[in-house]
Amino acid sequence: MDVAGKSVLLTGGSSGIGREIARQLKAKGAKVAVTGRDKERLAAMRDEGFETIEARLGNAHDVDGLVADLGTRDIDILINNAGQGVDHDFRVGAPDPDATDACIYANLHAPIRLITALMPRLKARPEAAIVNVTSGLAIAPNGRSPVYCATKAGLRSYTQSLREQLSGTGVHVMEALPPLVETNMTAGREGKMMAPQDCARQIVDAIERDRPEANVGQVKLLRRIYSISPALARRIMLRF
Repeated sequence: MDVAGKSVLLTGGSSGIGREIARQLKAKGAKVAVTGRDKERLAAMRDEGFETIEARLGNAHDVDGLVADLGTRDIDILINNAGQGVDHDFRVGAPDPDATDACIYANLHAPIRLITALMPRLKARPEAAIVNVTSGLAIAPNGRSPVYCATKAGLRSYTQSLREQLSGTGVHVMEALPPLVETNMTAGREGKMMAPQDCARQIVDAIERDRPEANVGQVKLLRRIYSISPALARRIMLRF
């Protein structure tokens, strides 16, 4: 897909991977509207020339409000990048059930509801794309983030089924699977992390090439291990 001139809606686009995807798409001539929760970060994106929409996407009302804010505009590319983590490790303490519910909604329900609402206008475009950002943890979970892993695995499964449903239509469906990336969500984490600029570059390249998946950075190695032995991939990742 040639992204020049395309109208893009990018959720979670005011920081981290989303911000870098927005910048790179804009540099290629796309018209990008980003959503986010932080007013200061959204203001910074406006200063860079982006349209911004304040949206939390934590429940159905939030998603429906975003759709209402969009009006009747055309959308060529929908990128579901917004997401959140949650502490859910019984070895450390009792998890917060409300925080768990919020994570599940933001990471899984919100993308599905947004896709459902915007599908008619995506199908009406000469060509369109849906990009769901999951994680390498959608392939094999780690041991300390079971809820986050479950939501990303659920979105991966949904994306694969949606791709089959839309086969033969003008709507291309892609999944982006980042590794551990330097973002606000991963602040304080140990281990080697990928720069968000590099992660975004691989995702944008996959969009332009109409790839079904963008296995980014070390996720390529994880995919190879999983293809040989799913059990080995799980054993490796569960240690983290």
